[in-house]
Amino acid sequence: MSDPDLVDDAIDRGDIRAKFEELKDSLDHTAEAARTPMLAAAIAVAVVVAALAFVLGRRRGRAGRTVVEVRRI
Repeated sequence: MSDPDLVDDAIDRGDIRAKFEELKDSLDHTAEAARTPMLAAAIAVAVVVAALAFVLGRRRGRAGRTVVEVRRI
C-alpha cells in the first residue's frame, strides 16, 4: 500500500531551512535595492519642508513687525 515515491519526496527540516534562506536572500536584495531611492526621496521631502517653513516664517515675521518712530519735540 505504501508508495516508495512518496517516501523519497518527504520534506525534511533541511529543505524548509534552505527555502527560507532563499526567500530571505531575495527579500534582503529587494529591500536593499529599494532603500537608496527611498532615502533620496526622504531627504528631498525634508529639504522642501524646511524651505517651506523658512519662507512662511520669514513672511509671517515681516507681516508682524511693528514700526516705532521716536520723535523729539
